[in-house]
Amino acid sequence: MRQRPVLDVSGLPEYGYGARSPVWWGTVGFCVLEGMGFLIVIGGYLYLAFLNQQWPLSAPPGSLLWSSILTVLAVVSVWPNWLAKQNGEHENLLKVRRDLVVMSLIGLVLIVLRIFELGALHVRWDQNAYGSMVWMLLGLHTAHIVTDVIDTIVLTVLMFTRHGHGKRFSDVSDNAFYWNFVVLSWLPIYVLLYWAPRL
Repeated sequence: MRQRPVLDVSGLPEYGYGARSPVWWGTVGFCVLEGMGFLIVIGGYLYLAFLNQQWPLSAPPGSLLWSSILTVLAVVSVWPNWLAKQNGEHENLLKVRRDLVVMSLIGLVLIVLRIFELGALHVRWDQNAYGSMVWMLLGLHTAHIVTDVIDTIVLTVLMFTRHGHGKRFSDVSDNAFYWNFVVLSWLPIYVLLYWAPRL
């Protein structure tokens, strides 16, 4: 069978940003799936709260100190994250290196704050249904923070090697997109776990 080229695609770029990147669509898919996971656990939490006249069960809500510091830092991190995305899309290697180092440090601090936050909870995960739901929500979100921080650190290291060019800038943009999801998904969880029980 004789083959003949129909279209010459050799001149197309090897990578793209946003919706032009297949990895971006994969990240959107992850966000949708992981967002549904959060919604299912939140639904279970609200269902149990509706069934019980006293909520939270046999324990006050967690301390506001560590969770609030974490929330403020997460919201503040949106700015350097936006810079990383913009500088990545402009393929400015020096600024991307700076931004990724900053985001890596912020991520590590957030992990430490989450450890303190978990230590300030007034309920164990196996104490009752309230404790199980609180720990499940915090555990899920912690997994997202840790995953993105690892990804950010790997990207940071790559940007300081000979691999810091081309498609890696697209990866920086996709990583920044995912971090926005991590921050935005935390805000309703923070309100639900720490403020709603106090109202």
